[in-house]
Amino acid sequence: MRTVVTLGSNGPHVSAQGLGCMGMSEFYGPGDDTESTATIHRALDTGVPIEETVGAMAGLVAEGKVRRLGLSEVSAGLLRRAHAVHPITAVQMEWSLWTRDIEKDVVPLCAELGIGVVAYSPLGRGFLAGTATSPDRLAPGDHRRNMPRFSGGNAERNRGLLEIVEQVAAAHGVPAARVALAWVHHRAQVWGTAVVPIPGTRRRERLESNAAAADLRLTPGDLDRLDSIAAATSGARYPDALMPVTE
Repeated sequence: MRTVVTLGSNGPHVSAQGLGCMGMSEFYGPGDDTESTATIHRALDTGVPIEETVGAMAGLVAEGKVRRLGLSEVSAGLLRRAHAVHPITAVQMEWSLWTRDIEKDVVPLCAELGIGVVAYSPLGRGFLAGTATSPDRLAPGDHRRNMPRFSGGNAERNRGLLEIVEQVAAAHGVPAARVALAWVHHRAQVWGTAVVPIPGTRRRERLESNAAAADLRLTPGDLDRLDSIAAATSGARYPDALMPVTE
């Protein structure tokens, strides 16, 4: 456990050793964003324990400043430790047809402890909706250009997976995005936990279409076809240096 100090007589509890980040962006010569990001993640990994963090957050609940607590990108081990300090209402995790890692341990634990899941990127950052299937279709500054699933040969290979979603969608007469979201709702029912997918939406017509996903009933045949996607997905969800630190 790292040494923790109180920063000032009435200050917060922080790690005794800190990290200066100014040189990562400018002033001291060329920077390396990939290495800098990895360094920040490692610093978080070696810092203030989850019990102290959640304990401080619990104080805010006791003061009436916060109603409930949630966490994001957390491992099952950290989640159990955090929940032992104060009830965690929900966790925000990536969950979609091509990102099912959390079903190994986080989702079962959420079901056990009564914790909800806020599923971000349920449309695979637009890929599973058919709106971002190639780097060429993305703006020059779009960060998805650097994500493994959207670059190189991975994008081409993953387009075959999108075809499965589109075929199921065509059979129901609905957009592909609605099928991808309906699948997330179905998985939550399988595990017995509450889920709220939060697809990025900027247009009203898509908002209304997505809202109908919870009412779309997929057939056993649909589910069999869709379940084959995760095993065939090409590429990691983030570059190695940007993978979230969960332990």
